[in-house]
Amino acid sequence: MPILFPAIDLKDGACVRLKLGLMDEATVYNADPAAQAREFRDAGFSHLHVVDLNGAFEGKAVNGGAVEAIVAAVGKEMKIQLGGGIRSMADIERWLDKGLARVILGTVAVRDPELVKQAARAFPGRIAVGIDAKGGKVAVEGWAETSELTAVDLARRFEDAGVAAIIYTDIDRDGVLAGINWDSTIDLAEAISIPVIASGGLASLADVVRLTMPDATKLEGAISGRALYDGRIDAREALKVLQGAG
Repeated sequence: MPILFPAIDLKDGACVRLKLGLMDEATVYNADPAAQAREFRDAGFSHLHVVDLNGAFEGKAVNGGAVEAIVAAVGKEMKIQLGGGIRSMADIERWLDKGLARVILGTVAVRDPELVKQAARAFPGRIAVGIDAKGGKVAVEGWAETSELTAVDLARRFEDAGVAAIIYTDIDRDGVLAGINWDSTIDLAEAISIPVIASGGLASLADVVRLTMPDATKLEGAISGRALYDGRIDAREALKVLQGAG
């Protein structure tokens, strides 16, 4: 069954959504991230996607207290994945020891792919790679810089490394409810053997239904942010669609 991951993006301790990855285009949805996590749990979600936005820009954990509160609130009932500012083996070990299901490595996957491979060997099934693309090229440092790598080029570096998933975000779609870029997401999934999670732009129940189509079977699931917060997607209805597909 495809997984729908509700997203909690953390900025200055609050649960926000960005528009096109711009920190000054943040909408605060909940000042209490742990309460938001409990809402998602109570709606029936089994997984949770958390990003430390400040951490992604600063290269270190900034919203650690909020993350720990989320883990304390729902960590026993939900599988939580965390990205943003995780740049060393010590960071990885610390967060996994706190009860996260897996950590997401983004900038460091470009800067130090060997660290990703080492972590994937040390923690089987608990390391995901976040690939954020703008105009087809991989962006790093909280999307502030664009590299010359394509998403497929970067993903292929981790074939056979034991990476649990690739989380692919189309920055040009993120937070604007334009719909997921299904073409590039499915192309990526078909180019590699690692499961892919779609991110950026999920806008309606139609996108959730699209996740159940035969050509999307290589996708592990998709991440939803603004559409859930704005009520464009009803959580129970979306989960019912996915359970039907399962």
